[in-house]
Amino acid sequence: MTVSVVTVTYNAAHTVADAVQSVIGQKGDFHLDYHIVDGGSKDGTLEQIEPFKDRIAEITTGSDDGLYDAMNRGVARAKGDIVGILNADDRFADERVIADVLGAFEATDADGIYADLDYVDARDGETVTRRWTSGQPGDFRKGWMPPHPTLFVRREVYEQHGLFNLSLRSAADYELMLRFFHFRGAELAYLPRVTVKMRAGGQSNASLANRLKANAEDAEAWRLNGARPPALLRLRKPLRKLGQFAGR
Repeated sequence: MTVSVVTVTYNAAHTVADAVQSVIGQKGDFHLDYHIVDGGSKDGTLEQIEPFKDRIAEITTGSDDGLYDAMNRGVARAKGDIVGILNADDRFADERVIADVLGAFEATDADGIYADLDYVDARDGETVTRRWTSGQPGDFRKGWMPPHPTLFVRREVYEQHGLFNLSLRSAADYELMLRFFHFRGAELAYLPRVTVKMRAGGQSNASLANRLKANAEDAEAWRLNGARPPALLRLRKPLRKLGQFAGR
């Protein structure tokens, strides 16, 4: 089986080598189709990638319309049966992530597999500051969602239901998952292990203003799918994050 991984980069020279090595170091019985989409970095990002280019199927660089546009470009180039997206400042937790994901696909016959995620200190990339233990598939109407960085999806789901909606700036990943797995009926299955180490931060949580904007976009994600946002969604989604700080 062929597995595609897409990494989007932009001025990520300090972290991208960790991300790339965690992808090309994966072990298992599969063919890796790895794509890097760079937004025109000027800080030496491409130089950091250079030593690994023989293990990368394609490296493209040039201006784009932001993170999700670059993700769309990468997914459109993917040739694998299964597609995952790993950001340039994240890394796979260990060398058996893809093998375990494929095992979960085979065991469940699902359209998408998601797992648990560790937030780690942005400076050392190791110290766990939060843990997102996802649990079994829940109800999007009650604020549940899987962690997008852990998600692997069959390529045919993208082909049937589309890519990231670029009218959203911070909630495009939420809208895509909502569309696939709530409105279009694609099946999700849970892999109960940490698969991604994610450096703390992120656009939607960078400030109160950004968090409020993200909440508004969450509601818009429902409207884009022809539905009214559920009551209390703006409260339920952030409240679910409180458990990520307990027992880490």
